[in-house]
Amino acid sequence: MTPRRQQILDIAADLFASRGFHGVSVAELGAACGISGPALYKHFESKDAMLAEMLVTISETLLAEGRSRVAAAGTPREALEALVEWHIEFALEHRALIVVQDRDWSSLPDEARERVRALQRAYVDEWAAQVRRHDPTLSPEASRTRAHVLFGLLNSTPHSGRLPDPQMHDVLRDMAHGALGLA
Repeated sequence: MTPRRQQILDIAADLFASRGFHGVSVAELGAACGISGPALYKHFESKDAMLAEMLVTISETLLAEGRSRVAAAGTPREALEALVEWHIEFALEHRALIVVQDRDWSSLPDEARERVRALQRAYVDEWAAQVRRHDPTLSPEASRTRAHVLFGLLNSTPHSGRLPDPQMHDVLRDMAHGALGLA
């Protein structure tokens, strides 16, 4: 992805998060990017394609980095600590994408929605496997449930992040570690 393309996606994410996907016109997107609305079509086929790329790309990134951090960990505990750290970094850096994912999910084209779902399932599975490795007494369903609960906690940052990011990071880490029995 070119830096300009990424810049356009970042600006679009901020606008979509503040006003909703349907509340932002192509002309407004272009103006925010310093170009005409029609000039956006040099970079993206449509506004829908922009949303799709935004959410598919971040889902691919979450999964790839999560897998990488697990692979580098020596123990289940280290793997969970690495996953928690990675997801906190993501949540603090990409608040707008969390809002867009939550609110504008139904606006995703069908093919992109299925791709995002598949990537998210794989990411949940990665977490659930590490939760179960850390506590083998848990069932696969209990492990998946814990992963989903942790995402709820960590993805609350757009709504709960009232502290400066370094302090918020520590709060999220401590709470996630406590929920996982790592404290």
